[in-house]
Amino acid sequence: MPSLKEQFEEAAKDVNNLKAKPSNDQLLKLYGLYKQATVGDVNTERPGAMAFKEKYKWDAWKELEGTSEEDAQEQYIKLVDELKASLGF
Repeated sequence: MPSLKEQFEEAAKDVNNLKAKPSNDQLLKLYGLYKQATVGDVNTERPGAMAFKEKYKWDAWKELEGTSEEDAQEQYIKLVDELKASLGF
């Protein structure tokens, strides 16, 4: 059975091959979980008021502060599996 890291890397590839585009909320959740799993807690300043997209992405990542790398990987894999089932793969 593949390791958690291998499953996570496979899920990160799979997300690019979904038949339909995830919603903005789903994309933000994917982004936050990916960053938490690969970088850890937020390590940058929050983007300025006019950088809307970057601010939403930063906020999605910040919400996961304190989540372990392994927990973030597991949540990411679960979310990708749910998206594959609902959007097609």
